[in-house]
Order: sequence, then C-alpha cells, then structure tokens
Amino acid sequence: MRPNFLLLPPACLVLGLAVVHWRGFVLDWVRFFLVLAGAVAAHVAVNALNEYADFRSGLDLVTTKTPFSGGTGTLPKYPDKAHWALIVGLAALGVTAAVGLYFVFLRGWLLLPLGLAGLLCIVAYTPFLTRHWLLCLLAPGIGFGPLMVLGTEFCLSGSYSWAGFAASLTPFFLVSDLLLLNQFPDREPDREFGRNHLIIRTSPKHGVAVYGLFLLGAFLAPVGGWLGGVLPAGALLGLAAAPLALWTFRGVRRGFEELPRLLPSMARNVVLNLATPVLMAAGLFLA
Repeated sequence: MRPNFLLLPPACLVLGLAVVHWRGFVLDWVRFFLVLAGAVAAHVAVNALNEYADFRSGLDLVTTKTPFSGGTGTLPKYPDKAHWALIVGLAALGVTAAVGLYFVFLRGWLLLPLGLAGLLCIVAYTPFLTRHWLLCLLAPGIGFGPLMVLGTEFCLSGSYSWAGFAASLTPFFLVSDLLLLNQFPDREPDREFGRNHLIIRTSPKHGVAVYGLFLLGAFLAPVGGWLGGVLPAGALLGLAAAPLALWTFRGVRRGFEELPRLLPSMARNVVLNLATPVLMAAGLFLA
C-alpha cells in the first residue's frame, strides 16, 4: 500500500473541499470522508498493483530502493506473499468503483467520465502508461489534480466550476513532478524493462528542465486563476511554498546525477506536494 505516501490524496481533496466552501455550499462532512475513502483506496490500488507488476516482471529485483522510489522492497523479501499485493490492489479498486458509483447515482452522470478516467489510470498505469513518455508524465498529475479536485467538488456540490479547474492545476503540475523526480534513480532499470518515461526518452538534463517548468506552472496556476477572476486572492497563500520550490529545484539541478545529492531534494519535493495545496486550501477557507 505504501502507507507513507497516502497523505497525498487528503492534501489534494482538501483543496477541492475548500473550493466547495468558497463557492458557498454547506459542507457535508460524511460525504467528504466517503470521497476521501474512495480517493485513498484509489491510491492504494495503483500502489499495490504497481508493486505486484514490478515484482512479477523482475524490475524490483534490480532497482535501487530509496525512501521515495523503487517500491517498498516487501515482495523481493517475501515472494510467497505476492498474491496478497494483487488482492489488495483489486479490493481497493473495487472500493473506489463502489464509492464512485454511489456518487454517480447521487449527483448524476456528469461524474462518470472522471470516474472512468480514474479507474483507467489505475489499471493502465504500470502496464501501459509507463511505456509512453507523455502519458507517463501527465497521468499522475491528472489523477491527483483534475480528477481528485474536480471529483471532490462535484461529489459535494453537484457541479463543476472554473475555480475548481484552476485550483486543480497546482496538484496536476506538482504530482507529475513528484513522479518525474522519483524516476531519476530508476532510469536504467526502467529502460531495461521497457519503460519509456521522459528521462529515458530524452535525457536527465531535459528531465530537470521539465521539472522546473512544471514547478513554475504549479505556482502560476493560482496567480492565473486570481487574475482571471475565478479564484480569490486567498488562493495565493499557496505561493508561500515558492521558496521551498526554488530550493528544491536548485538542489535537483545540482544533484540530479548523484543519488546521495538528489535524495534531500526528493524529500523536499514530497513536502512541497503536501504543503502547497493545503496552503491554497487554507487561503480559500479564509477568503
């Protein structure tokens, strides 16, 4: 399940919750926690299915494990437990689908495209999306950005808004960057086993450049939403994380070729992914 990574769905969903509050809807906490359960289950599903697939292919056996990449290392130690990873992944996928269907019946079919896209991302991520550099780059951000933030907004309000879309762009860029950075230590084993992410398709230097552009996009999104009149000035509280982003980018640019030097930046990148949407959400609640 990779439980140490499961703080990411709450950080993204609270941003959707804040958009709903700012739009003037009464918050239904029971339904919010039901949405949260579905989102966490979705993250568990993609983690467990990825763990199972990478063990079965042999990739986990040759990947250098870090606290942020390379899997948990559980299945190489306990290969007879591999079927449990598959069971957990499929069970979590079922929970996500059940929660989604409940809200489709409650709120209407306009939720269905987001739900189906989310399920497709979970199932296709490891066997298919990781073999196409652009899909591999964008899919994580789409899942945790527009799908989770807009999905939360629709489940709690029954409608979408430009505010929700603008807010969702920040986790879109950040989470895509999160997976991109975590691919640096794995690039050679990934290449050997048929992966085709951006760093393999181009080069690590190009990966650093895209990482920087996506960081810029994450902080321009609330500014653009505010200037466009769809987000309040409170959303700009997310810019408080910009110094951390700059520090992280400088560390990545200087240390991307050496894993010991890259690891501190990978840790800061995780904090950045959690703190920025939470700060934006706090600003929306205060607006």
